[in-house]
Amino acid sequence: QNLTRNIKRDLDHSIKTEYEDKWMDAFASLELLQFKNVYVDKRINDAFDSLQFESEDFKRSLIQLGYSNYEGQFKKPILNLLNVTNDAHVFAYAAEYYIQHDSSKIIPTIQLLDKKFGALLDSNVMLNQLAIHLSSILQKEQLANKKVFSVLLRKDFIEGQTVLYSFQRKNRDFAGLAIIRKGDGTFVKDSTGSILNVPQLARSISGMPFYLQYGNTPQGIYRMNGFGVSMSSFIGTTPNVQLQMPGEVNKQIFFSDSTITDSVWQLADYQKLLPEKLKNYHPLFESYYAGTAGRSEIICHGTTINPDYYFGKPYFPHTPSEGCLTTIEAWNGKRLSSNQQILINGLLQAGGV
Repeated sequence: QNLTRNIKRDLDHSIKTEYEDKWMDAFASLELLQFKNVYVDKRINDAFDSLQFESEDFKRSLIQLGYSNYEGQFKKPILNLLNVTNDAHVFAYAAEYYIQHDSSKIIPTIQLLDKKFGALLDSNVMLNQLAIHLSSILQKEQLANKKVFSVLLRKDFIEGQTVLYSFQRKNRDFAGLAIIRKGDGTFVKDSTGSILNVPQLARSISGMPFYLQYGNTPQGIYRMNGFGVSMSSFIGTTPNVQLQMPGEVNKQIFFSDSTITDSVWQLADYQKLLPEKLKNYHPLFESYYAGTAGRSEIICHGTTINPDYYFGKPYFPHTPSEGCLTTIEAWNGKRLSSNQQILINGLLQAGGV
């Protein structure tokens, strides 16, 4: 009730620079609730009509809302924006909206990308990942097979360390599964003697691609950096697992090696973590590219969000996040049950993170 009241209050403001933060707060709430009504739709139409004249942050925030709640409804102002913007981040957001579930738009978007930013494609991670993503949609995507799993699950993969595996589907509307390997190579088991497994969602509320801030959780390797407790009322008080991506922290921290003197990340640095057979397996590189493109603050956490907002969605009763890994919890003011706590207990049983 508070959120819907605040949405109305924020959207009542005129679309001026001094009120942009109010509008962006409303966009976030509209995504969270998947909320629409006649008044909201009119104000969002007004915002898209003035899209070219707003700040870059406002543009990205509005496009993200459009991607989540208004698929395909604003192709015309988005195309106009693609033609005039010189901001790489805005272009990437707009391009992803423009081609969403419409393969006929992909080749013209690639051509426009090359025309406007061709000289920057090799040096700008954001534009480079946009180009790769657009091209990959037109090709058969490289998916994991039994050979990939057998290599990743071996004892000598990141040997001696606790490993939290989160296996996810290509379609992030469906939840994946988390399991835990101890440093000795054995897997944490539950009270029945089976491998402990916890359902886990890697879908963001926007559903945007991994390399964009608040997009789906990037695939790849993260460093676990202890447990934390969030101050967010949407996450709750169950401990979370703090994660770090390449580029988000320097190599000394990521590899826990103070002797490293070069702080600039290269793909070869990340490839050192991968088994020989997977050093060119590109689906595992997403965390590297997302981190070096500027993504940050991805964690594994529980949730206090009411799952009824998403009733009928394939991921129900999971609740999506801003790009983190989320588990199911039940609350009624107090915590009734928690898959997140089961996951935390499993990590503690493995020796902690």
